[in-house]
Amino acid sequence: MEETAPRKGTVTQRGIERIKAMIAEGGLAPGQRLPTERDLAAQLGMSRSSMREAIRALTVLGVLEARHGSGIYVTRLEAADLLETFGVVADLSRGRRLVELLEVRRVLESTATALAAARITPDRLAEVGRHLAAMNATDDPEEILAHDLAFHREIAAAAGNETMAAILDGLSSRTLRARVWRGYQEEDAFARTRREHAAIHRALVARDPEAARAAAAAHVGEVEEWLRARTAG
Repeated sequence: MEETAPRKGTVTQRGIERIKAMIAEGGLAPGQRLPTERDLAAQLGMSRSSMREAIRALTVLGVLEARHGSGIYVTRLEAADLLETFGVVADLSRGRRLVELLEVRRVLESTATALAAARITPDRLAEVGRHLAAMNATDDPEEILAHDLAFHREIAAAAGNETMAAILDGLSSRTLRARVWRGYQEEDAFARTRREHAAIHRALVARDPEAARAAAAAHVGEVEEWLRARTAG
């Protein structure tokens, strides 16, 4: 039997892995321009078409960026850019998968909030308090949810872990739909979420990591359990 030629996808994947290895090993640094497509293909022993597909795939993933008239560059490799596709997955998830994402968010949110309790600056704490006050001053669901999202973003940033903050940003913004659904379907949901946010804020003010962890876990857990009950069966 004749040996079949390797599929293009396999060759392209090899190109992706080789470029990633060059970056990981320091051969290509963040912000550095790649060699020309022709030179890179020759260097890696690939066809130009396969190299073009590999570069396109890494551009979609946020590893590379095309600059008009200048060439292809390695991005800054910021966590927020590299995790953007994760946010898309979260945005498209429904049912059981959305419950799983909320479970992940509960674990990370509680950890981030505990870290924030130990690390938050007075200015950032004031911002958290401002968003809490804004949530308490309106009954408009969209305004409440906007300040809810900003409240959690400030806390995630205060934790001092950019990768965790990027993951949480994707999970939080993409699960807004679930919280809106909960708000319209369940009586007194916004009053309860105000109380839960106030508990988180009190723990931050007290600089109490364990109280902050518990309050954040309880807050996200409420939404998770509500949604779990409606997707069971």
